[in-house]
Amino acid sequence: MQIQKGYFYFIKDDYYEKVQDLELMQNKEKGIKRPCFYCLRDISLDYLYWLIPISSKVTKYKAIYDRKVQKQIENKKFPKVDTLVLGKVNNENRVFLIQNMFPVIEEFISDTYITNNAPVRIGYELQKEIEAKANKVLALVKRGNRGLVFPNIMKIKKIMIEEKRKKNERITAQLIVDISLND
Repeated sequence: MQIQKGYFYFIKDDYYEKVQDLELMQNKEKGIKRPCFYCLRDISLDYLYWLIPISSKVTKYKAIYDRKVQKQIENKKFPKVDTLVLGKVNNENRVFLIQNMFPVIEEFISDTYITNNAPVRIGYELQKEIEAKANKVLALVKRGNRGLVFPNIMKIKKIMIEEKRKKNERITAQLIVDISLND
């Protein structure tokens, strides 16, 4: 499967078993694939992707967003919320939960979110906003501000890097076997 930034994907159950992070939004609800995740590529590791869940609970998250803005105004700060982004997906209001994002490698992505026989995507301006805020939050987390996201993304990232390393070792070992059989 070709993973592309700006599209939406679903995660395999194996991922949750591998990382065992209780703060991740759980997979599947009542037999329906849920949630779906907006995808962006890691800026330093080309095989690593960051997935951001989307929610249809706009009223709930809009209230949280507004409380964060109000608190910043009360503290005489310029109001800016980087952990939630309001936008449209399939012409419906949705919330992108940067506060719940997590890293993944391709092996744990199961399907592309498709509607009307076409992969779902969002507009360029919304993509830019989400990616700028997600990258800002990631940079802050890397500097130690781990409270911006719920999952332990630095621990999960290490697990994904190790999984990729193991996969590459298996591929290399298989190539060596194949070459030696052909000699």
